[in-house]
Amino acid sequence: MVIGVSMINVLPGYEKAAYRELKNIEGIKDVYHVFGEYDFVVIIDVKDLSILNSVVDKIRESENVTATQTIVGAEL
Repeated sequence: MVIGVSMINVLPGYEKAAYRELKNIEGIKDVYHVFGEYDFVVIIDVKDLSILNSVVDKIRESENVTATQTIVGAEL
């Protein structure tokens, strides 16, 4: 299991559309609309790192997304 935390920026005024898109991407466990430097924090829960990469690629393909930053968690 691999957990990723992705911080996402979207086009101003497109937060609702971006939220709906993010909720429909397989592998995304939670979507949080936040205030500050980023617009969303997304928790990704997948089987392996290659799937995590695919999920992040799907996020980046959205016309509403302008930037992402992803942190990969590791089990201790």
